[in-house]
Amino acid sequence: MQKQSKEKTALGTQLKVGLKSIAKNYQLYLLLLPGLLWFLAFAYRPMSGLRIAFYDYNIFRGFEGSEFVGLKNFVDFLTGRDFIRVFKNTLMISFWQIAVCFPVPILLAICVTEMKNKFVSKLTQTATLLPHFVSVVVVCGMVVNFLSPSTGIINMILSKLGFEPTYFMVQPQYFRGIYTGMTLWQNAGFNALVFIAAIMGIDPQLYEAATVDGAGKWQKIKSITFPAIMPTIVTMFVLNIGKMVKVGYEAILLLYQPSTYATADVIATYSYRLGFENGNYGLATAVGLFEALVALILVSLSNWVSRKITDNALW
Repeated sequence: MQKQSKEKTALGTQLKVGLKSIAKNYQLYLLLLPGLLWFLAFAYRPMSGLRIAFYDYNIFRGFEGSEFVGLKNFVDFLTGRDFIRVFKNTLMISFWQIAVCFPVPILLAICVTEMKNKFVSKLTQTATLLPHFVSVVVVCGMVVNFLSPSTGIINMILSKLGFEPTYFMVQPQYFRGIYTGMTLWQNAGFNALVFIAAIMGIDPQLYEAATVDGAGKWQKIKSITFPAIMPTIVTMFVLNIGKMVKVGYEAILLLYQPSTYATADVIATYSYRLGFENGNYGLATAVGLFEALVALILVSLSNWVSRKITDNALW
């Protein structure tokens, strides 16, 4: 009884301290409120609809009029003929995103911060950042126009060099390269901002001391810059691993077509087609839930591996 009384007293004390902290910093909590309300309305509230994955759901009958099928939708997806294809495509496109689109912003950030000419440095940063603010629809339209077999600038150059025009957008073997290149061009500058901020936070005295010791630019980058920004790199890498199965389906939907399904159809686009084109909402929700579970496992595993190897982790 005495132990329980002490625990209640400690809990009451912690509660009072917490309420005093909220009252003292209420302006900060008011700033946090809009974002919290957005997450509650658009991220957490829709999660109640995940139970559709366990029903043969009919949008006109609702849950009461739909048959409960348990794990049948998951079994149908995992044993279906499309599972291997969409899962492989998702991993392959994600691999290229990590192998190409993850290290390039790091190199870009180092190049921008190491440039002696500040005007060229700011111009480079601005030029690489602007594409991020262009709509995905516009970017995909530009890609389709550039690669057009009749009026595309790429095929015009190839024709001048003596090659036959190629309709790249219907050739499955070109899709992953096209998507990776488009994503890199659009997001490299924006993703580099995080690493630029990390580099700008490094103590300049470290570089001055290295200069006195006779270190060159590459030695400074290898011995000072990379170790200093490693926690940021690890954090961003863990977050990117979590996105491996959640490839941006908007751009893929705008770029792919039935002839490129063999290499372009990923889990997200497959789920989209199941729900909006075939009306199979139960199976579509099961596919989306499977994607989220795999993403959770991947980010947790990569965080654990990162903590074991580098002593840096997201949590």
